[in-house]
Amino acid sequence: MTSTFKQLGVPSDLIQGIEALGILEPTPVQEQAIPFLMEDGGDLIAQAQTGTGKTAAFGLPLLTKIDPSFKEIQGLIIAPTRELAQQIGKQLFRYTKFSARIFVEVVAGGDKIDLQVKKLQRPTHIVVATPGRLMDLLKLKAIRLQSVRHLVLDEADEMLSMGFQSELETIFKETSARKSTWLFSATFQQRIKSLVEQHMSANAQMLKIDKKHVVNRNIDHQFAICSREDKTDFIYKYLKAQGDERGLIFCRTRAGAVSLGQKLTELGLAVGVLQGDLSQKDRDKVMRAFKKERTQFLLATDVAARGIDVEGLSFVIQHQLPDAMQYYTHRSGRTARAGKKGVSITLIEPKERRKITQLEKELGLSFTMVE
Repeated sequence: MTSTFKQLGVPSDLIQGIEALGILEPTPVQEQAIPFLMEDGGDLIAQAQTGTGKTAAFGLPLLTKIDPSFKEIQGLIIAPTRELAQQIGKQLFRYTKFSARIFVEVVAGGDKIDLQVKKLQRPTHIVVATPGRLMDLLKLKAIRLQSVRHLVLDEADEMLSMGFQSELETIFKETSARKSTWLFSATFQQRIKSLVEQHMSANAQMLKIDKKHVVNRNIDHQFAICSREDKTDFIYKYLKAQGDERGLIFCRTRAGAVSLGQKLTELGLAVGVLQGDLSQKDRDKVMRAFKKERTQFLLATDVAARGIDVEGLSFVIQHQLPDAMQYYTHRSGRTARAGKKGVSITLIEPKERRKITQLEKELGLSFTMVE
């Protein structure tokens, strides 16, 4: 029996806000995190993947801990990418549709800093920031963090793998008056463990959304055996057969994404390509075209896809298996969001067959083979 948000302790004005978004039943991470954060609100370490409903898991409790009459920054959320930061900011704004006005500012690289400095001069209760931009604002003395009581680190493993170790250290120092730190991470490598040991309470609440849970049960995992030369042809035929359905195609390299994008465009498909060399402006342009459904399919590398969140994707195609196992869940989790069903299909060369068995074992999945 799934509990309701009311049973988890979420106040009715926020429940109204999330119900207006179609969020009716808590996900496993929300069921486990919300009651603890609402009542105790101490340090929390949660292992949960993209697409498990983390934003509401920390966002709803955080909103209840803000005093709207106190005009200082009381909550600070750090996210690895501009897209993820914007998405979190947008969700918090939507959750409070029927609540007392809580002011949320998003500060991320790629946006004009002078505009952000100006916005921060207004009353602000919660800031959602990327690590690099927060450092810039601290150097300019444009942001004050001494009233921060709650610090949230979302996708902490991503931030470390992007090289933000020293920025995170600074953030911990600058928020030394905080009451609690809530850390969310898909994986727990040694670097995360040391961060936790140095900066979080020794009796922090640990939550592990069991791997069997982590992997979204609404995703149908498939694989196809394909030589390298035949992959473009396979993808083209698959996309052609999709009707109006939309999806994301992951490539391991930038060059691979660009070249596949060109081939599919020449074959008459409406595709966008996201890769690390794009300027922020071009990246926004590609994302806008995809969100507005001017392009039906999006090709991306793992790095470029960080923080992408698009509703209603029916499938994800993985042109090759990712370099690291944890990326498989990051990638496949882009489909089947918010209770919908989706397909994740991975193209492998004949010699890689055992890697699928390995994924099945590690993540508790079962794959079906498609021709």
